[in-house]
Amino acid sequence: MKAGAKPPSEGRSASQQIDAIIKTAVDWRGPKLAQLRAIIQQADPDAVEEVKWKKPSRPQGVPVWSHDGIVCVGDTLKNAVRLTFPKGAQVKDPHKLFNARLNSKTARAIDFGEGDAVDQAAIEAIVRDAVARNTDKERKS
Repeated sequence: MKAGAKPPSEGRSASQQIDAIIKTAVDWRGPKLAQLRAIIQQADPDAVEEVKWKKPSRPQGVPVWSHDGIVCVGDTLKNAVRLTFPKGAQVKDPHKLFNARLNSKTARAIDFGEGDAVDQAAIEAIVRDAVARNTDKERKS
């Protein structure tokens, strides 16, 4: 980067930065992340988009959706798009979508591979339950 040049993310909203992350994933992972983003926004229109954890190995950072705390994190991996729910171990998952980080005491994740179907209603239910765990004061105690 030239001296005095702004980082690519500076001056852009988190939503614009997530748009850029989606566009840079030129294979199937970009559209899959965009699809999951739309489902999250449908499930919780009040979710706030953020970009966190920028580092040299991942200068664009990682998309995060929050509502009184982190609801989920979207990540493009080599062979998957992963939604990680920091409180996933507490979240109801009747459709057994969680398939990663199953040994974690707190978090759970869903890895989507190329061509994997996305159960919109089931993901929306998980997102809504995760939001409820952040916003329900009785559950926090």
